[in-house]
This record gives sequence, structure tokens and C-alpha cells, in this order.
Amino acid sequence: MSQRLIIFLGPPGAGKGTQAERYTEYKLLAHISTGVLLRDHVENKTELGLSAKEILERGDLVPDNLVISMLQERLNHEDASGGAILDGYPRTIPQAQSLDSLKTKIEIVAVVVFEVNKEVLIQRMLERGRSDDNEETIKQRFEVYKKETGPLIDYYKDNNLVRINGLGEEEEVFNELRKKLAPFVE
Repeated sequence: MSQRLIIFLGPPGAGKGTQAERYTEYKLLAHISTGVLLRDHVENKTELGLSAKEILERGDLVPDNLVISMLQERLNHEDASGGAILDGYPRTIPQAQSLDSLKTKIEIVAVVVFEVNKEVLIQRMLERGRSDDNEETIKQRFEVYKKETGPLIDYYKDNNLVRINGLGEEEEVFNELRKKLAPFVE
């Protein structure tokens, strides 16, 4: 039986992580953030983590095949047996294609796109007060998202693409998410 995955897409600060946490508790799914996964492997000095650490120390991006290996390994954990939400992966078309290489083991049941107005997003991120959040870096990350991740929306248009207005209150967004995912997740 293939593992059921839901992919969350959206710009930084759109609320993907918050909503993924809530939805995974609601549906007892695993919340898999590739950023967290990568940091865990590096911290725990796993074989994959040591490879990734060398690459990161050179300032390079971790190659897709390494991320896919980490993802495959994570999907084998018991908490992911009922399915998982992928938060932060894929970010590009080549990453989506590498995820497709697992299609004998996984089924993408839905792709959720959190849509947020750029100006509201900038304000929201400035208010959360992280040291790496200033208006210029936020705008830059938004542009990178549009350029690299934007094409995924078209790539996944036939994969039960669900659009969520990420601008409401956390509870409103969660209720919309639950309602729109209901047809795809028992």
C-alpha cells in the first residue's frame, strides 16, 4: 500500500508550518519539514547528515537525491505509516520530479497552496520579529518563492490542488483547510 502524502506550498510566513502542526494533530499524520529533517540528520551525525553538513559548510545546496534519501528514511518511521504532510518539499520542479521517483511507494493525495498577499506577508513576518526578517530579505525570499516554487502550482494542477487563503485568523484558515481537504483525506 502506498503512503498518502499532502504537500503544503506557500511563501515563507504564509502559515504552512502552523497549519501543518494543527492538521497533523487533527488527522494523526506525520509533519515532515525538510528543514527540520536536515538539521536533525546533521545534529545526530547520521551518514546522510555528515554528507549534508560537508555540502552546507561549502555553502552549497543539499542535492535532491540526498534530501529524497532523508525523506524516504523519515517516511519509514511509525508515525508516518498513516501518511504525512510535506512542509517545505518540494520547492522546485526538479525536486518534484525526484519525489515522483518514489511513486511506487507514495501517493500525493492533495497539494495545498497557501495564498497570501505580499504586503500582508511582509507585515506579518516583520511582526514575528526574527533576526533574519527585515523587509529586504522578506521581499527577496518572496521573489525566490515565486520564481522557484510558483511553477509547482502548475506542475501539480492535476493533483487535487487546493487553494487556501492564508490571510485569515489561524482558526479560520484551519477550518478552511479541513473543509477543503475533507474530500481527499478520510
